[in-house]
Amino acid sequence: MTTTTDAPAVTATDDRAGTTATLLAAFTADPLLRWMFPEAGRYQACFPELMRHYAGRPFDHGSAHRTADGGGAALWLQPGVTPDEEALGSLLQEAVAADRLGDVFALFEAVGACHPGEPHWYLPAIGVDPPAQGRGLGSALLAHALAIVDGQHVGAYLESSSPRNLPLYERFGFSVVREVSSGTSPTVFPMYRPAR
Repeated sequence: MTTTTDAPAVTATDDRAGTTATLLAAFTADPLLRWMFPEAGRYQACFPELMRHYAGRPFDHGSAHRTADGGGAALWLQPGVTPDEEALGSLLQEAVAADRLGDVFALFEAVGACHPGEPHWYLPAIGVDPPAQGRGLGSALLAHALAIVDGQHVGAYLESSSPRNLPLYERFGFSVVREVSSGTSPTVFPMYRPAR
């Protein structure tokens, strides 16, 4: 893998549309999201609203980041800031096929139980546009945010929906808490990085 240093991470508070578009492209083949939204049109239509409810609050709190070239993006929730669970539940109720809705809600509940009890930063979304992958943008985004996290001496938590991303997170000190699935869902890997 070739890494790049010409695309450092910057705050993306003023670029909600561009950041969401990067993440839409990055998650196109994500096992969990495509299980939830298998039809391309449904995925594309639902993704922006899903991000707004699940991971949109970082835009209001200065913890949305992107690479300077726009190829990668990460949305972090600071300690005490949570997804809009009511709006997220309504979206899922309307958008997910009835035959897998029960599994989706059970999976979200099981994953939610894995969140640490102590204050922590939560990374609900990080991704790199496929043509920009392999240049170290994900690493740059993680390093940028984890420097902030470490400055506050708190832990960090995420859920990997793809096993191929585990080595990247492990290089940054995250460890798998457990493996979670429900019914026909793919496995999700909650990961925690202790305070430093």
